[in-house]
Amino acid sequence: MNENGERLIEFCTTYNLVIGGTIFPHRRIHKLTWYSPNGKDKNQIDHLMINGTGRRSLLDVKVKRGADVGTDHHLVLAVLKVKLWKKGSKKTDRQQSDVEKLHDPKVKGSFVLQLRNRFQALADMDDHTTDINTVWVQTKIAYVKTREACQGFKQKTKRGWMTEDTWQIIENRRKLKKQINETKSKWLQERYKMQYQEANKAVQRKARAEKRGYLEDLTNQAEDAAKKREQGKVYKITKIICGKNRRTIETPIVDKKGRFLTKEA
Repeated sequence: MNENGERLIEFCTTYNLVIGGTIFPHRRIHKLTWYSPNGKDKNQIDHLMINGTGRRSLLDVKVKRGADVGTDHHLVLAVLKVKLWKKGSKKTDRQQSDVEKLHDPKVKGSFVLQLRNRFQALADMDDHTTDINTVWVQTKIAYVKTREACQGFKQKTKRGWMTEDTWQIIENRRKLKKQINETKSKWLQERYKMQYQEANKAVQRKARAEKRGYLEDLTNQAEDAAKKREQGKVYKITKIICGKNRRTIETPIVDKKGRFLTKEA
């Protein structure tokens, strides 16, 4: 054990933490998390730690060698069993209307015409309806059916900036990763590793180029929207470029007595 390992143990002892990768019996290949590029040096340097009070919730910690992430580190997977309180009703995924289509004059005109015809049909069918709940249901149905006929729904995609060609290269890289783990021949492993490195470089080049083009396209869309004074669209594009729900969280550091450290020792 080196100096960093001793520091990690001291840190876990101070804050009552348990190193999950050291308490479950597994084969050595399912514990080693890092392999050097030359394939000779191997070590367990990636750890998962949990508070001592939650030790019983940790069921297993194991290295998944088959995960393809384009790095010389292997994925560390933990299995947890946590009891959660049920609160409220289950939320269902709601489909979002494609509001952008209303910028098209033809779609907008069709939407207005169909909505007017539906309200006219409701007025002719029952002119004596005074119950507010019945009126609300009929109004909602008219809007929903008109929206489905004219606007449609937004289609969800995996990544807006990755094409099918890139996903195919990633799939080929994943197959090479699987071949490296399954073969027992040393020279075949070396051959597959070289192919994997080339495939990984191709994925990185392709992904960078496509993401750069995607961001440039978003920038052009934002400029066009700003010229047309479409502030809502500018805000959405800016949020996509900057990253959704990105927050900087500063975690305070405390000493052994639990006091906050506000200056250098």
